[in-house]
Amino acid sequence: MLDSKLLRTQLQDVADRLATRGYQLDVARIEALEAQRKTVQTRTEQLQAERNARSKSIGQAKQRGEDIAPLLADVDRMASELDAGKQELEGIQAELDQLMLTLPNLPHESVPVGKDEDENVEVRRWGTPKSFDFAVQDHVALGEQHGWLDFETAAKLSGARFALMRGPIARLHRALAQFMIDLHTREHGYEEAYTPYLVQAPALQGTGQLPKFEEDLFKITREGEADFYLIPTAEVSLTNIVAGEILDAKQLPLKFVAHTPCFRSEAGASGRDTRGMIRQHQFDKVEMVQIVEPDQSFEALESLTANAEKVLQLLELPYRVLALCTGDMGFGATKTYDLEVWVPSQDKYREISSCSNCGDFQARRMQARYRNPETGKPELVHTLNGSGLAVGRTLVAVLENYQQADGSVRVPKVLKPYMAGIEVIG
Repeated sequence: MLDSKLLRTQLQDVADRLATRGYQLDVARIEALEAQRKTVQTRTEQLQAERNARSKSIGQAKQRGEDIAPLLADVDRMASELDAGKQELEGIQAELDQLMLTLPNLPHESVPVGKDEDENVEVRRWGTPKSFDFAVQDHVALGEQHGWLDFETAAKLSGARFALMRGPIARLHRALAQFMIDLHTREHGYEEAYTPYLVQAPALQGTGQLPKFEEDLFKITREGEADFYLIPTAEVSLTNIVAGEILDAKQLPLKFVAHTPCFRSEAGASGRDTRGMIRQHQFDKVEMVQIVEPDQSFEALESLTANAEKVLQLLELPYRVLALCTGDMGFGATKTYDLEVWVPSQDKYREISSCSNCGDFQARRMQARYRNPETGKPELVHTLNGSGLAVGRTLVAVLENYQQADGSVRVPKVLKPYMAGIEVIG
């Protein structure tokens, strides 16, 4: 969440910066709550001081033999008023806290200002889309020809937006994930983690999915116990490793990577990408998370993005990198790069990774800190996350970019060690 001090001291500036994201901050409501809070707090402090003085005078009056009953009654009255004031303060603060949880992160000054994805800025491209001398098939047709990619049976089992993979395609999917994990751990310095797929609400609040995006989550209600949520991304479980911790500066940077399934209800995506594996309720992803000192986070963002790009480069898949504009960034990000891979059947680039610097936004929600060696005081860390990559979408790109005229698919060179010598699928 944002620093509450910013709302007290730079409210209009915060409102202006959030407006570039398409978020209209209720300045009048915040000003009214702050004014109310200050009034009640001042009254409560004055009342507390008066009560303390009156309590002291009781002892003095008692020593003089005076009737202290009126003084006692006055102190009791003040105690009741103090309790009421404290409850009112708690109510005001609770409303302010709830409002703070709904505010998105402030965009960094380097982020291009724009209203939607049409105003994202292309940063670079890598590779050249292949020209085919035959009619290109999409990944659904390529996968279904031998029954290795089966959406009909998946629908029988679970409904729409699920896929059943079998045989060589299931193996290729697994090979992709294993290749990504090996690359990030062996060459990029990440520590592999195996995390729970079920988390409780505080973890999702910590990374920003709750309360704003609850409708996009799969929730398991348990009577008498805390509810579970299926993770929408391993970002949640990996980032929350440091929740509530005060880290030694020598521990930073922390770099985690995990291969997990991800579960999303796609509540706001009705009618989008209904064919195939682009947008599903369950999909696999290799997720990278970095926990760094504040002055290192933008350098870390470039490194994180390069780590994701390396996967595509080794797979020899053409892609481009976009700097997302203010209106297209995710809720918790202060700056984001999207990687889009070339999808031949659609004749365009499609998102395959988002790499974001969240600054101290998530850390403040999680109370994740490190001890600054110069001051000796705890300070908020900065958190970053990125897909390295979305496995299903990478499979889509491999199937389509490596297809041959007869409908078979060549296995990328870098994946052959993971495919037990299989060079062609189909």
